[in-house]
Amino acid sequence: MPEMPEVQGLVDFLAERASGRTITKAAVANIAALKTYDPPIDALAGEVIDGVRRRGKFVDLETDAGIHLVFHLAKAGWLRWYEKVPDTVIRPGKTPIALRVRLDDGAGFDLTEAGTKKSLAVYVARDPHDVPGIARLGPDPLADAFTRDALASLLTGRRTQIKGVLRDQSIVAGIGNAYSDEILHAARMSPYALAASLTDDDIDRLYAAMRTTLTDAVAAATGRPPADLKDAKRRGMAVHGRRGEACPVCGDEVRSVFFADNSLEYCPTCQTGGKLLADRRLSRLLK
Repeated sequence: MPEMPEVQGLVDFLAERASGRTITKAAVANIAALKTYDPPIDALAGEVIDGVRRRGKFVDLETDAGIHLVFHLAKAGWLRWYEKVPDTVIRPGKTPIALRVRLDDGAGFDLTEAGTKKSLAVYVARDPHDVPGIARLGPDPLADAFTRDALASLLTGRRTQIKGVLRDQSIVAGIGNAYSDEILHAARMSPYALAASLTDDDIDRLYAAMRTTLTDAVAAATGRPPADLKDAKRRGMAVHGRRGEACPVCGDEVRSVFFADNSLEYCPTCQTGGKLLADRRLSRLLK
């Protein structure tokens, strides 16, 4: 799933390539991906892209008429950029393409989604905050206003595992499964630790790990074309997606905990005092 750093990489790329260009056509190939009907998708034709910004994991393209094209790539979505958009006709139901956008210089992009579970979402809105997912977003962890004390206030009283807190977009925007693993590894913290139980020292480490991990990942994504962002993300992971490999900090074996549709990765030596975390459906922690 694209998370904050990859989405920021896409935003930076689109801002450079698409800002100031006129949308000549926006065509939906998967009607289920389009979550709005007013304004219609056709309202984008003829409008100039005035700016591109990230809102959590959402990409927001604003036109000079004040109409926004907003999309969320979900778990298996991606953006495919073309210097010249193909002339082939998109056939609904016969392609992984959900949306195709053409620009006045011949360039443009597709939004694609792999797999059978279709969660990619496209919105056309007059105000991005009309998009429910954006309206619910918590603060951005790289914003200047997101201080150590701001994080502490979000954690106070939460009897929730810290892994879940970091992934909850209404608490902190932009972090998903992969970067929550990376942040917790850098903070030397168990993913099962309760947010309300964290000490001041724990919060200091968590905040520093969050800012450093995300800042470094955004820097690694900056300037890369969309086709390179996924591989750059994988290369930058210390534990996520590295089950069975050696932890780069201590050399212990990276372990996994499996859930219904995903998994988390962690280092027992760095994060849990050498204890192995059991499958969450069976046990919180092996004693």
